[in-house]
Amino acid sequence: MRRIHFSFLAALPITGALAAACSSGPPGGSAHRQDVVLRRDADTIEARVPRDATFETLLRQQRIPGDLALSMVDAVRHVFNPQNLRADQPYRVTRTLDGLLREFRYDIDADRVLRVIFHPSPTGPATVDAHIEATPKEVATDAAAVEISRQHNSLSSAFDAAGENIQLALAVAEVFGGEVDFNSDLQRGDRLEVSFERVVRDGQFAGYGDVLAATLHNQGRTLTAIRYPGPDGKPAWYDEHGRSLKRQFLRSPLPFDPQITSGFSQSRLHPIYGDYRAHLGVDYAAPYGTAVIAVAAGVVEVAEMAGDAGRMIQLRHAGGYETAYLHLSAFAPGIQPGVHVEQGQVIGRVGQSGAATGPHLDFRFKKDGVYVNPVLEARKLPPGEPIARDVFDAFARQRDRVFAGLRTRLAELAARPRPLPRPAAHH
Repeated sequence: MRRIHFSFLAALPITGALAAACSSGPPGGSAHRQDVVLRRDADTIEARVPRDATFETLLRQQRIPGDLALSMVDAVRHVFNPQNLRADQPYRVTRTLDGLLREFRYDIDADRVLRVIFHPSPTGPATVDAHIEATPKEVATDAAAVEISRQHNSLSSAFDAAGENIQLALAVAEVFGGEVDFNSDLQRGDRLEVSFERVVRDGQFAGYGDVLAATLHNQGRTLTAIRYPGPDGKPAWYDEHGRSLKRQFLRSPLPFDPQITSGFSQSRLHPIYGDYRAHLGVDYAAPYGTAVIAVAAGVVEVAEMAGDAGRMIQLRHAGGYETAYLHLSAFAPGIQPGVHVEQGQVIGRVGQSGAATGPHLDFRFKKDGVYVNPVLEARKLPPGEPIARDVFDAFARQRDRVFAGLRTRLAELAARPRPLPRPAAHH
């Protein structure tokens, strides 16, 4: 907690009435007593952080005097970096009825809240306390089953129809990211069942915890995934036989909703120049600004404007592999030659820089200096380390327990209708 003094003298009038809980009742001893109505003593404004706001401008928008706003920012700096203020996060300002500030609350994320409390004093300098509190919440294991259909032909649409939101769909896509390209591999009739943690705060849905297990029926094959600690102690994903689902390369550098609009080809009619030439990558149509992720850990070789390729990032990976990401609108902060990136890290944003007819990502893949088809090459790569023999029995017990719970929960859900789709959680 950080407490600072603020030289602002203010009386603290109380406008609410105090109830006399031990009142003797009306004259005459009537048995019917009328409750004392307790008047509210404060006003609360709830809102969301606007885009491009700073902590100071946010406070001043709420008519907090400039000197007090500066004192609050100074107190906050000792417990929270004001530059980490995020757009669209909820916040709350509470004042007494005569306009004196009582408290400012900002939801940092689903787990923490920043509280700034103002303590005026009629006899001396006021104080401002700033501290971070853990947000009370409940975590329960839940399950969902979805199917790809004509009406719901993407994973996000299928989860929405089942009463869940895109955050769960993204988490599941990440689990199977080394095995399935959700941009192109899903077909009608494909099914997925998943066991996951649901987070509830103040009786309201507040987001998702970990995905625990999942089964994906895709193009006639069945893929399973169980969350279990890997050799380094960190959570990893394995199939029912203990084989790792992690691949050196993810199947796609984008979220799963975008569509492949042009494949790898040695002779393609160029949409701008009108001649036939090689297209040495895969084009993904995606909205302008969509996050682009590194498909594998590596080192940035190039991050620059590159003629027709527009803003381009090129990464060098182990084993003689390189990947390239073309036509970007922007590079992620810190992306420059020599920087190491992790698999799944955001490195840029979709755009249409260079020779491009619309926003899309041209994704390219080199092996030993030769361009190869990214879609086919990713399927050839071996998986990671399997479960060690000395812990396989413990893994098998957890596998059986988790999937038994998944079957039980799905049977319960099948016996009653699902609720309406939940809004996406803010993180």
